[in-house]
Amino acid sequence: MTILVVGASGATGRQLTEQLLIQGHRVKAVVRSTEKLPESWKNNELVKIISASLLDLSDKEMMKLTLGCDAIASCLGHNMNWKGIYGQPRRLVTDAARRLCNAIKANKPESPIKYVLMNTTGNRNRDLNEPISFAQKCVIGLLRLLLPPHVDNEKAADYLRIQIGQNNQFIEWAAVRPDGLTDETEVTDYETHSSPTRSAIFNAGKTSRINVGHFMASLISDNSLWNKWKGQMPVIYNTSSLN
Repeated sequence: MTILVVGASGATGRQLTEQLLIQGHRVKAVVRSTEKLPESWKNNELVKIISASLLDLSDKEMMKLTLGCDAIASCLGHNMNWKGIYGQPRRLVTDAARRLCNAIKANKPESPIKYVLMNTTGNRNRDLNEPISFAQKCVIGLLRLLLPPHVDNEKAADYLRIQIGQNNQFIEWAAVRPDGLTDETEVTDYETHSSPTRSAIFNAGKTSRINVGHFMASLISDNSLWNKWKGQMPVIYNTSSLN
């Protein structure tokens, strides 16, 4: 399979790319800079590194970028500094999803392309009844006012839920929701749920980035797993954080 990974140079995007390469897939890795990429990528015939600011690409370039891909995985996020949080583009993740999906539809692939979005447990799946406490609603409300990246995550998932929906001819999707992200060196046991089993604000669990990468890669590779979660927003926790 050929998978396009956007945000491939980020902390989770790197883990996802490594997991895809372990599985023997071809990867198109979109990065802003190649400076800090692993040398193993630069010398790997399975990796095509594309140095670009994604949203600066034209519609035709987007179509070319997505052409021939079996899946697209987005690990885009905002840098946690003043410019990254409050600067432009405010809707990086949402605009990337919209433009990539538009490119897929313009290419009119013979079979649906998988779009896997890395999201967050701080975002509710509004297709389900996911009750949260009044206190958590208040905190989320403040996050919407104070942190544009949170709104971006919400709108990106809503674009997939509402605009792409469950029966699109050209696109199938899943939005993966990890809890508090940690760095580990090896894949460990993890659990997936249709909805959070704990409060993302007041009782957060942990999810290692390498486990997120492994799960996203497995969704792309394993059709039975994909059929279980497509059109949904699975939550992933490290098993050890649930004890």
